Amino acid sequence: MDIAKYIDHTILKPEATKAEVSKVCEEAKKYGFYSVCVNGANVAFAYEQLKETNIKVAAVIGFPLGAMASGVKAFEAKNAVYNGAREIDMVINIGALKEGNTEEVLNDIKAVVDAVKDRAIVKTIIETCLLTEEEKVSACKLAKKAGAHFVKTSTGFSTGGATVDDIKLMKKTIGPEMGIKASGGIRDFKTALAMIKAGATRIGASASVDIVELK
Repeated sequence: MDIAKYIDHTILKPEATKAEVSKVCEEAKKYGFYSVCVNGANVAFAYEQLKETNIKVAAVIGFPLGAMASGVKAFEAKNAVYNGAREIDMVINIGALKEGNTEEVLNDIKAVVDAVKDRAIVKTIIETCLLTEEEKVSACKLAKKAGAHFVKTSTGFSTGGATVDDIKLMKKTIGPEMGIKASGGIRDFKTALAMIKAGATRIGASASVDIVELK
């Protein structure tokens, strides 16, 4: 298996410098990762590094809390696409989900989907570690209803990351129509492979080089 093709090579730490982003882009070229995932401020820079390749630029939106106004997330997503992003990883409004305000969650996701229209793939980060099983199911159904293309487990900045059980639950909930991104705490080939076997179609990782080299 060419696991590199599943990987969004990620650099999202707040102290990331342009030199570090450039290094991640060079690693993506070397190993053939699917995309490089960056914060909005680094989208244009990453795009310039990768524009002569098939490697996509992914941008995180409303990151890492998801507690921004929907209009702000929509603007952020539109700006990221303008600067070269072709994948958008947005954090949902977790508080609204937990209080049962499904309409607000739906509209929050839909605002981003509508903002980028057909110009980018939208992945919804539901932050599984903060949710009950019922809430995870609800979040996945809302993402599907809103027209998102993927559901994603985690930001990697909260209390936990991806688990095989969560991937199985997400797969069972959304069916074959959407992708699933396992993200958070995936640092080796064995863990990444377990996520793919459980149903993940994409892996988000900052330890991507170790995943492909230390099989």
